[in-house]
Amino acid sequence: MKPIETRLARLARKGDQRAFAEIVDLYKDKLYHLAYRMMNNRQEAEDIVQECFLRVYKHLDRYDENQKFSTWIYRIATNLCIDRLRKRKPTYSLDAESSEHEGLDGYAMMPSDDRTPESEMLLSETQRIIREAIETLPPKYKSVIVLRYLQDMSLQEISEVMGMPVTTVKTRVHRGREYMRKKLENKL
Repeated sequence: MKPIETRLARLARKGDQRAFAEIVDLYKDKLYHLAYRMMNNRQEAEDIVQECFLRVYKHLDRYDENQKFSTWIYRIATNLCIDRLRKRKPTYSLDAESSEHEGLDGYAMMPSDDRTPESEMLLSETQRIIREAIETLPPKYKSVIVLRYLQDMSLQEISEVMGMPVTTVKTRVHRGREYMRKKLENKL
């Protein structure tokens, strides 16, 4: 029996709008989180998710039912992110207000019961420094680091999403970690 996404894709290919809406519901949050982690910008992440679903809809006939649907849709989203990152001007402002406070709401700033305000501040500062280091990674390393450590994908899954051998993924993860380690040595 085929996975639900494959059945939905088949129905959507035949014009079933509800099936496509279910695909959107299944993946919109996952793709947004992926895009946000890669782009570090809400608006760009929303644009990428929208563009991803447009491409999925337009190219459903190209989906190979023998491969996992999630691999196919993640590949589209990841490629859109990489394309946007390559088009960005390479100017990084490490103290830009928008990136530092992006994604924070009142609840995110409230410490939980088991944390002190000091530990919360230290944790959020560490997260900010790591986020900034990820932001400076070249796109080929950034994509595998985000997929590996922020999306919790296996090396094999990343290989499928990126369409490259597992050995290349391992190399890029290693080099991305080394790049970040050098960036973070003096900051943490």
